[in-house]
Amino acid sequence: MGVFVFLFLPLVLPLTALPLSRLAEQHLHPRAATRLLTGFALAMAGCSALCLGLLGVLGTAQIPGNPLPDSWSDPEVRDMVPFHVEMGAASIAMLAVVLGAVARTLAGRLRVATRARRAVADLPAGDGPAVLPDDRPYAYALPGGAGRIVVSTGMLAHLAEDERAALLAHEQAHLTHRHHRYLLATRLAACVNPFLRPLHRAVAYSTERWADEEAAGAVGDRRTTARAVARAALVAHHAVLPGLAAFADPAPGPVPRRVAALLGPVPSGRAWPPAHSPAGPAVMLAAAGTAASALSALNAATALLLVLKAATPL
Repeated sequence: MGVFVFLFLPLVLPLTALPLSRLAEQHLHPRAATRLLTGFALAMAGCSALCLGLLGVLGTAQIPGNPLPDSWSDPEVRDMVPFHVEMGAASIAMLAVVLGAVARTLAGRLRVATRARRAVADLPAGDGPAVLPDDRPYAYALPGGAGRIVVSTGMLAHLAEDERAALLAHEQAHLTHRHHRYLLATRLAACVNPFLRPLHRAVAYSTERWADEEAAGAVGDRRTTARAVARAALVAHHAVLPGLAAFADPAPGPVPRRVAALLGPVPSGRAWPPAHSPAGPAVMLAAAGTAASALSALNAATALLLVLKAATPL
């Protein structure tokens, strides 16, 4: 029964990262928070995917014509793998759901990128922002290749000149630091294990804060950047192409927090929170959960390989 404990542990251990997803923004620079949370999410998602796959292998014992050796379905093997019918069937279904969610996410991202490129296809090429003649106010960073900043005339009309500079610097930070990769990675991780969704939401916020800090440094005025974020949020229209990072999400939660952070002191650049801060134990808990997930997945894979080797003529 020990192998089954190891198989299921990585599916629930992502819960150990939940405290960090709430505390990272308060005690870490958004750059460090983004990288740390993404690393934990990818590691835990990998362990979860491996264990789901191993559980799926157990489920094939009752499937005629399975890709494993014929003796995998022998009664002796079934006796060595108790409860394989229930767990195997459920794991195969979960694995199918995970693969479907990953495929939908990737297909959706491809559709968004295609529509976005079509929207700017008729505009002159260049290093400057792509200004779309649209009264609806929005702005977003379009990744791919060198990347492009897309902004509507409606958004520019509502911002002062210094606020426009902050907007463009914010979007340029998204492109320069490849924030779309962090967002896609954590979104896929959340597809693999729903317990990782809070980490994706935390990364979505921390990438915006990271871009805010870059913009504040570029224009040399944190209050101007805060004013630009607040003003854009008041007039922002939902992005024409949802899924791309917009300058100001009109949702009531993140924007006030971003403005408050910009009106406060510059965050510390340390990559690891102090041990005495609330985030210190949270990081250690998440690190311990990640290590336990990796060890559990490795033990489960080794045990299943030994069972296969002992019970089937591999």
